[in-house]
Amino acid sequence: MHHHLVLGGDLPVHRLGFGAMRLPADNPAAAHALARRAVELGVTFIDTADSYDLGRNEELLAEALHPYPDGVVVATKAGQCHPGDEWIPLGRPEYLRQQAELSLRRLRVERIDLFQLHRIDPTIPLADQIGALRQLQEEGKVRHAGLSEVSVDQIVEAGRITPIVSVQNRYNLGDRRSEDVLVHCERHGIAFLPWLPIAPSVRSDSPVTEVARRLGATAAQVALAWLLRRSKVMLPIPGTSSPHHLEENVGAVNVDLPDEDFEHLDRPSTDWITGN
Repeated sequence: MHHHLVLGGDLPVHRLGFGAMRLPADNPAAAHALARRAVELGVTFIDTADSYDLGRNEELLAEALHPYPDGVVVATKAGQCHPGDEWIPLGRPEYLRQQAELSLRRLRVERIDLFQLHRIDPTIPLADQIGALRQLQEEGKVRHAGLSEVSVDQIVEAGRITPIVSVQNRYNLGDRRSEDVLVHCERHGIAFLPWLPIAPSVRSDSPVTEVARRLGATAAQVALAWLLRRSKVMLPIPGTSSPHHLEENVGAVNVDLPDEDFEHLDRPSTDWITGN
């Protein structure tokens, strides 16, 4: 299995990334240690967003890692605000441009390697939202553009305005509603970043647990190993606030799923979730 993929033709990254959303904002020392440990373990792709802890997540990453080691890519997102418990798409072009400027400042970079539209705002023409990303690229503030929670048609439409190098949709063993999007990404060399890559149910008694026991791995490792084998464009970004789970997740790249186990888990079925 190849352990790397190349984003946008010029950014090689390790195929197991780190989702930074769960860095503990109330414990900066622990957050810094976790981010540094991820990089020590070989992680070179870190995913954050302007809305995680109202920008504090980006600041924590900069405090921990700046100046960033060679080869480390910090991707961020804008286009969704998070007042209280709600997540609200917000895609006005001037807002996206402002948030990019704030992310540049918080991350302490002159250019964001991968800037993703966090959600498409249904009240704003998609062309205007992607146009803002393209303008940021033309100004040298954004290197590559990505999308999140999108359909194939939306990827195609956005791609007419600027090249789309990554798509971040929810996808895991128990939720494959984005299968058509994954197939499209494979055909066009677009990185596919499954968020929530480990379904909560894999930690319970299920066929995943049986495979894990047989391989001497954990259920979470098997779930990630399945994703990595499922597609060459897959770039899982599991998040955690636990150093132990971080090490466990990164260890998934060393889990070699036998054909029989891969095919057993690959069958579209809910049996493995419930254990029935």
